[in-house]
Amino acid sequence: MSTARRATSADVARLAGVSRTTVSFVLNDTPEQSISAETRRRVLAAARELAYAPSAEARALGRGHSTSVLLYLPPAGSLTEDIGDIIERLSVLFDEAGLSMVIHAWTRRPAAQVWSSVTPAAVLAWDLEDDDAERMRRNGVRGVVSWTGSDVMGRWITGPREQDIAGVQVQRLTSAGHTHLGYAVTGGDHMHGVSQWRFEMLRRECTSRGLPAPRMLHLPAEPGGAAAALSTWRAENPAASGVCAHDTTAALAVLSGMRQLGWAAPRDLAIVGVNDSRAAALADPPLTMVALDTDVTARYIVAVITALVQGAPAPRLPATAGASIVDRDSV
Repeated sequence: MSTARRATSADVARLAGVSRTTVSFVLNDTPEQSISAETRRRVLAAARELAYAPSAEARALGRGHSTSVLLYLPPAGSLTEDIGDIIERLSVLFDEAGLSMVIHAWTRRPAAQVWSSVTPAAVLAWDLEDDDAERMRRNGVRGVVSWTGSDVMGRWITGPREQDIAGVQVQRLTSAGHTHLGYAVTGGDHMHGVSQWRFEMLRRECTSRGLPAPRMLHLPAEPGGAAAALSTWRAENPAASGVCAHDTTAALAVLSGMRQLGWAAPRDLAIVGVNDSRAAALADPPLTMVALDTDVTARYIVAVITALVQGAPAPRLPATAGASIVDRDSV
């Protein structure tokens, strides 16, 4: 029984009746090569018939450099529908930029082992130690950026993007008369850095509006524990009437704890979450959420990486993260 194999440039050359060099010239559209229109037609027809697609390694050899971008996914606990949407957009936008995205699931292996097995032109990671990033650059990776890092992209993600989110959350709650706010977050260590940026941006937003500082509310993602944490938090912060939830899970944890306590939203606590999702719309009551324009984030990421790969200046910062409110019944 024969095993199907991937077509090679040698197969295309045989079918078209030309050399492999000619196949390479035609498929790479190499300039300053006098190839007749008929030869070009035969090569392209053979490539289509064989469903030939050059490998990333072959393209890298032909061009003298890699065109792959390694996306090192965050831990599963950090994944949201928002990040999933961004990844879909990144795939399309990198292709348009002449780069191919390779996805590697998060593991506990050192980051250096992951990227060295792919030899990419660029690496996009959720979190990356500065030493690892510098080691990659010294070994020829032209673009190294981290979602949570100190590089130009990371500073935008954790700065202006978070500021846009905080502004929309606080504005919605204050417009409904809530001036004493809390910040609800669930999750373990993987959420620590993320929650610290958002809490800091909420604190700054409240300060700029002359509001009291928001109060942190750590909730386990289970009803009994959420109720106990919420009860203790409310006893310590009796004036608090609005909650900025980190994401859908945190907002649902607040709702679950409230239900256990016999409370209702928005009567006892108003809630605004971040990263709108189908789950938020199905909650009882349906959750008011901040939605983000994923295209804004994806386009900026691709622009940063493309500039690094090409050795060009960093792109202009987006004017906004595209944050907007989706009003439902929890405020």
